[in-house]
Amino acid sequence: MIRVSLPSVKQAPKRSASLSRRGRALLPPAGAARILRARAGESDALLAIVPETAAPESCAALPESQRWRDLLARERARAGTVRTTSLANRRQTLAVLGFVKSGASAFERLALAGRMMKEAADVGPQAIGLATAGFSAAAGGPAAAEASLEALLAAALAQAFALPSYRAPTPEERHLTRIELPAGSKLDTRYAEICAQGTNLARWLTALPPNMLDCRGYRAALTQLARRHGLEMTWIGEQALRRAGADAFLAVAAGNESPGAGIAHLRYRPGRRRRGPPDLALVGKGILFDTGGINLKAHRSMLDMHTDMGGSAVALATLLAIAQLRAPIAADAWLAITENNIGPRAYRPQQVVRAANGVTIQVIHTDAEGRMALADTLALAARTRPRFMLDFATLTGACVYSLTERMSGVFTNRPQLAGKLVEAGRESGERVWAFPFDADFDSDLESKIADVLQCATEGKGDHILAARFLSRFVPEEIPWAHMDLSSATRAGGLGHVNTEVTGFGVRYALELILKQDILKSLEGHQ
Repeated sequence: MIRVSLPSVKQAPKRSASLSRRGRALLPPAGAARILRARAGESDALLAIVPETAAPESCAALPESQRWRDLLARERARAGTVRTTSLANRRQTLAVLGFVKSGASAFERLALAGRMMKEAADVGPQAIGLATAGFSAAAGGPAAAEASLEALLAAALAQAFALPSYRAPTPEERHLTRIELPAGSKLDTRYAEICAQGTNLARWLTALPPNMLDCRGYRAALTQLARRHGLEMTWIGEQALRRAGADAFLAVAAGNESPGAGIAHLRYRPGRRRRGPPDLALVGKGILFDTGGINLKAHRSMLDMHTDMGGSAVALATLLAIAQLRAPIAADAWLAITENNIGPRAYRPQQVVRAANGVTIQVIHTDAEGRMALADTLALAARTRPRFMLDFATLTGACVYSLTERMSGVFTNRPQLAGKLVEAGRESGERVWAFPFDADFDSDLESKIADVLQCATEGKGDHILAARFLSRFVPEEIPWAHMDLSSATRAGGLGHVNTEVTGFGVRYALELILKQDILKSLEGHQ
């Protein structure tokens, strides 16, 4: 086990250039679009959300109000409709008007903002203005107006962030660098910006090519992020994992070309709090490339398997956001980092391996590697006795088949938390569905030669069986929730994010942990 000496939380981390792997950046470049509060002026694009019932006169406060009135005066708009025109100023500002229904959900507002931002992106704006109009008491009043403005800001911050690109830059490339909010807005821009930074970091890491983000590269990136944010970090390498009896994780790592895999443990402690168990343990699946192992994937199934580490990116980004917000929560992140390769030493079906908590596993399919790596990671995280454990994993195709990529699946060993998990999805706009977690599903995982089957031979309900399998590595006394990240990627984007890699989960987790205060909900329900 290698320990990295890092600065305490109180120390101001030094700004350093993003490290690189073979000359390519592993961390996103510093700098982001500036958020300003100003009266709507000249910009490259001005985006405004109005209720679908808004009257033309509600646009009186917008510049060149007659043009906005004309947009409203067209045929009756349905919720979700986007209309555009140009203002007659020197910049020929693109005006984008979006219509939202009364009582719209957070997801509906984000999706509308994403469509509006896609329209604005066509002009390559460097400066955009955001606005709302017409939110009378019947249309939700100031609260609905602020929620719509927050959705626009989230979409703008996602649009302003550039994912990894290895194309030669072109002279005419323009990037969004300035976002203007109405002068009277009371929006919490610090929270919105940190939340967006977390989502964007998860998007960046998930999008990196597998020859850039390998095990050693990820470890180096984590070390730099830990220093930057004043976190403690421990890297548990393969030798230390052998001593810990983490043979489920090591079975997956056995096919790797070199022994660089490991479990990263990052710690955030608020103020002077240093001792005692953590309040929260975030666990993430970090399979940097998944060939399927001996049960080799077909071409289409393997093509995008560099994104199979999305769960670790979400857990990491959530911890960093908690640290940036100086939340009064002692939080850890445990990231299972390896590849699942094919080779002469790769693990095989019908092997029996023992996890760190002593549970023996009969291997059925080597492409069910995520639950193997998570088994030991959950078991090791549980030894710290956190008040709540939450894991993220791009775990099963069955969850995608059940929900498509529009939602992700959640499971919990505390039935009373299921409603809270779904509510966090509604409020954050990153929607989830709570699946059954009944113990009778365990009969499909009974083994004749080990404590548990890794998975069933058939794929029926595999997302449920995977959750039941993982529960064997979380002590019953620890409240735990598992998110199967079926929304980590989606063609065309999702909600306010217009790229295939969505960063889904960070916004959700911050809502659940900080706004819904899941830890307080656990009091009296341990």
